[in-house]
Amino acid sequence: MTDRVHPSSKPNGKGNATATPAVATTNPPLKFPPASKTHLHNPPYRPTPTSLHRHNRRRFTCRRCCCLTCFWFILLLIAILLLAAICCAAFYALYHPQRPEFSVSSLKITRFNLTTNAADGTTYLTTKFNLTISSKNPNKKIIYTYNPISIAVFSNQVNLSIGSFTNFTSLPNNIFIIHTSTGLSSQVLDVDSVNSIKSHLKKKKGLPMKILMDTILEVKMEKLKMKNIGIRVICDRIHGHVPKGKNSAVANTSKAKCKVDLRIKILKWSF
Repeated sequence: MTDRVHPSSKPNGKGNATATPAVATTNPPLKFPPASKTHLHNPPYRPTPTSLHRHNRRRFTCRRCCCLTCFWFILLLIAILLLAAICCAAFYALYHPQRPEFSVSSLKITRFNLTTNAADGTTYLTTKFNLTISSKNPNKKIIYTYNPISIAVFSNQVNLSIGSFTNFTSLPNNIFIIHTSTGLSSQVLDVDSVNSIKSHLKKKKGLPMKILMDTILEVKMEKLKMKNIGIRVICDRIHGHVPKGKNSAVANTSKAKCKVDLRIKILKWSF
């Protein structure tokens, strides 16, 4: 675009009436920076159907791997549980294990003295019990080995005597007889315990008693051994009276029942 120049109306210095023509001037054209080659030849990235297909394929592959892993893990767990159930069934069918059985043959009270100190009113208990207990192993292929047994006699949570019995082995289809003596020497009792003992001794059935035995058991089945099995035996429904004179008092054990609780701690295989 050019600007139009108008001739000057002023005469020149020599009085010439003709005007000097003016030279036309033009502005230089505007220059724009050249277009970037990257912009011209590399358009913005847009995912093509092929790339989308590859991305979806990777995601499908990862999901498939996770599903297969979970499937095989669950299948393996089911197989392990099934194998364990089969082993337990075979073990039970082969050995048919049964708990040891206990029964109270007799309980004799040879000494039972309650003495009260007149100075301070403290009551002392001195006792002696003779116990005969049968331990039966009803199994055909299982051997029980007992550690030393702690034995205590209670009456309504009042401890009447304590004692122990040495270790022994119970063979299959065998009955082992336990003979032991338990007792207390000048055991201090509180008022509630004394009142409980005196009130029961006035009754016809006499003093209710309960025998508590605790020990550790080892079980042997041919080449298989299980050690450190805790066993607790509780025998109740026993009643007795205080002996008179030098004669012993025999407690009534005809209705006595013993309950056996096993607590397995460690399973050890030995070959």
